[in-house]
Amino acid sequence: MSAAVSPLRLACIDADAPPLFSLFAAEGGRRGFEPAVAELVAAELGRPFVWAPTSWPEMIPAVQAGDADAILCGQGVTEERLRQVDFTRPYAVFHESVLVRRGAGVGGPADLVGRRVAAIENSTNMALAETFAGAEPVAFGAGGSGDVYADMLAALAAGEVDAVVDDDVVFVPLGESDPRFEVAFTVPTGNRWALGVAKDRPELRDELDAALARVIADGRHRKAWEEWLPTLAYPFEVRA
Repeated sequence: MSAAVSPLRLACIDADAPPLFSLFAAEGGRRGFEPAVAELVAAELGRPFVWAPTSWPEMIPAVQAGDADAILCGQGVTEERLRQVDFTRPYAVFHESVLVRRGAGVGGPADLVGRRVAAIENSTNMALAETFAGAEPVAFGAGGSGDVYADMLAALAAGEVDAVVDDDVVFVPLGESDPRFEVAFTVPTGNRWALGVAKDRPELRDELDAALARVIADGRHRKAWEEWLPTLAYPFEVRA
């Protein structure tokens, strides 16, 4: 009798951020683009997978401590993160948008002078916010509810900040459907998102990378992209 295959443990925050992911307790199971990628990669490896819920600041420490095998949760590849974990090839490439209260009169970076601009601390979004001359960057993440995305939106709605920087994948649908907000502008930054793995587990990183390569090459990944992100251009060229 063969031994049971251990599940792949994937760290992510418990948040509702469509079309990326839903809450862990969502009816019918967690759904969205990132759960779809998790299903594809785990199936390709012949392993089940489980989510390892954590807060945004604790995701990297969780994989470093062995409490999760990898991060699959909006991790843009940055120099700072590369010093802490190793990354697979990208499973997504996104640009960054600035969300404001509807009618705020913001059309570009110059309109943010003197305004408070929120972003997740130590993120590609914060790095962009810090380039807006005359704006006041406000970091979110530490000491919050654990759902940093919801915390930023609540602060924007309450007037505690004047704008929020995040990736276009979450703001484009929100700016179209929520009467409180609108997308002011988008910066074509081309941020690469990938799975993060502890540096002392290179074999796992290579396994995940190879599995991701296969599901991109055979079109399964593109099918998931087009199901969940139909308004965004597919970012990978697949050679026949």
